[in-house]
Amino acid sequence: MFFVLLSFLQNEQHKKMIDIKKNYPLDKHNTFGIKCRTKYFASVKTENELKEVFESDYVEKYPWLVLGGGSNVLFRGDFPGLIVSMDIKGVQLLEEDDEFVKIKVAAGEDWDELVKNTVENQFGGLENLSYIPGKAGAAPIQNIGAYGVEVKDVLERVEFYHAENKSFITLKKSECKFAYRDSVFKHELKGKVVILYLILKLSKKQALKTSYGNIESELKKYEKRNIKNLREIIISTRKAKLPEPEKIGNAGSFFKNPVVKKSVFLKLKENHSSMPSYPVNNDKVKIPAAWLIEQCGWKGKNLGTHGIHDVQPLVLVNHGGATGKDIYSLAKEVQLSIENKFGILLDMEVNII
Repeated sequence: MFFVLLSFLQNEQHKKMIDIKKNYPLDKHNTFGIKCRTKYFASVKTENELKEVFESDYVEKYPWLVLGGGSNVLFRGDFPGLIVSMDIKGVQLLEEDDEFVKIKVAAGEDWDELVKNTVENQFGGLENLSYIPGKAGAAPIQNIGAYGVEVKDVLERVEFYHAENKSFITLKKSECKFAYRDSVFKHELKGKVVILYLILKLSKKQALKTSYGNIESELKKYEKRNIKNLREIIISTRKAKLPEPEKIGNAGSFFKNPVVKKSVFLKLKENHSSMPSYPVNNDKVKIPAAWLIEQCGWKGKNLGTHGIHDVQPLVLVNHGGATGKDIYSLAKEVQLSIENKFGILLDMEVNII
């Protein structure tokens, strides 16, 4: 078993104060590779260190921001306050029976390493979420999803620290108000809490979800239908569509796929017969933002230091030397062109700081 005792279960007191760094560079802490700095920076590795930081004067005097892997943020400039890097690690097996396992995952765990380990242990539920960059703590904030699966499908509860109340709180899934790329952590609790742990319920039965895109047809090429092969397909598909942040700065999909009323879609379809869609419910459909962007001529647009990816138009890229303001300005231009042509305002999926 890959599960180990969590470092956050240790209750020993720290003999020295946490090291809070000044004027700290953030280019290695955001996948866009934007060169910027934060006034103060703290790497938190235990609950005690977290409490220490949030009981300090830094939090009282300056704005603060919790940063995971930096895979879903765009810094428009230097940050004038304290950035807290969530580096608490560990995974613990809580329960197990013939059908399911429940695990407790610390926020600082690398998300794809977690998925890899669950698949290797033949615990199903996360395989469709393979190769998503970032740390586990960010997963419930925007209810990460891919290939027909969202993290809410396997999440039972979230444990977090409330910075205002100085208390540790647990929310059940039903209280998290999950929706498409959305949750209570982006609204009522935004800027107030620090996610510490996720409790996930995974299956030993391996009920594969393959209805999205060409996943089913690709799986037919394998001798066996299992989560290991499904993960391989997901990784291969993502690599073909999305650029590696190590090679070219990006934050993955920059915009959400818009959801519109079916009547609005049918009206648009009259003038754009090839417009694709996916049903959401009886009254609403989802339109691929990538298609909208491509129709407006943005795919592969190169502005020198930055631009739009030539394979996946949902991805804005930093070719090298771009500022956060450059990327943001491009995003606003894309939004405006889509709104002018289709009457649809694309929501940004990336958090603008």
